[in-house]
Amino acid sequence: MKNQEPINRRRFIHSSCAIMSASLITLPGFNSSAASNKYKMGLQLFTVRAAMASDLTGTLKQIASLGYEDLETYGYNGDERMYYGLKASAFKQLLDDNHLTTSSGHYDLFRYLDTPADALERYVDQCIEGAHAIGQRYITWPWLMPESRTLEKFKLLTSKLNSVGEQVTKAGLGFAYHNHDFEFADHGGQNGYDIIMQETDPALVKLQVDLYWVMHSSKLTPAELFSKQPGRFVMWHIKDMDKVSRDYTELGNGSIDYTVILPEASRAGMQLYFLEQGGNFAKDPIQSITDSAHFFKKNLERYL
Repeated sequence: MKNQEPINRRRFIHSSCAIMSASLITLPGFNSSAASNKYKMGLQLFTVRAAMASDLTGTLKQIASLGYEDLETYGYNGDERMYYGLKASAFKQLLDDNHLTTSSGHYDLFRYLDTPADALERYVDQCIEGAHAIGQRYITWPWLMPESRTLEKFKLLTSKLNSVGEQVTKAGLGFAYHNHDFEFADHGGQNGYDIIMQETDPALVKLQVDLYWVMHSSKLTPAELFSKQPGRFVMWHIKDMDKVSRDYTELGNGSIDYTVILPEASRAGMQLYFLEQGGNFAKDPIQSITDSAHFFKKNLERYL
C-alpha cells in the first residue's frame, strides 16, 4: 500500500488540475446554472421498499429517470456481502448502469448495541467492506430498538458510537447517527439527542439530521440545533409533514417550510441530502417520489 501512495497522489493532482482547467473553459451552449448545483439530488431507498422488493432493476431505472442521482441504501446482509439480494459488486454495476451513486447506507448496527464488543466490531468490518465495494462515503447508524431508549441505554450508545466511529474513520469512511423522534423525548430535563451530541466525538461521529422528526418532536428549530454544533450535521433527510395528521407526506403538501431551513446548509455542514417519505403515500411510493422530486427541483433546489 505504501508503494502505491505516491502514484495515487500524482494521479489525484493530475486529475484535479485537469478538472480545474476544464472549469475555466466556456463551451457553446454550456448551461452554467446546471453546473452551479453543489449537491446531487438524493433518495433514501426505504421510501420505495415495496417496489425495490418486486422489481429492483426497473425501480432503479425509474428513480434515475426522475432526476435522482444519489441513493442511500438500507438493509445489508453482512455475512453474504449482499444488498437487495445481490452481491455488492453486482449491485454496484446496476447503479453504474443507471448512472446512480450511493453515498450513504443505513446499516443494522443497532442490533449490536447490547452484544459483546467483538461482535459489533466484526459486523462493522463487514459494513466497511460493503460500503467500499459500492462506493459509499458514510456508514450510518439508523435506529434504536424501543427497549433501548432509556437514558442508561443512550449513554451506552455513545460509547458504541465512538468506537464504531473510530473503526470506520480508520477505514477511510465517515460515520453518522440518524435521529427519529425518540431522541427528543424528555427524561427529567435530559434527552437522548443532547447526550449523543455531548458525549460523542464530533470528529468520529457525524449527525444525519432527519428534519421531519426535528420539526415534529424537537423543542429546537433546525437553525437552533445547528447553532449548537455547526458543521456536524453532514447529511440531511428531507421530507414533509401532513398539516392535519402530522404524518409523512409528499414535499409541498405539508407544513414544513424548507425555504427557511435549506439556507442553513452551509452552517450545518451539509454534504449530502436525501429525500424520503416513510409512508402515508397519496397514491403509491413511485408517484410520491415523482411528485417530491418535481416540487424540490422547481421550488427548493435554488436555496442550496
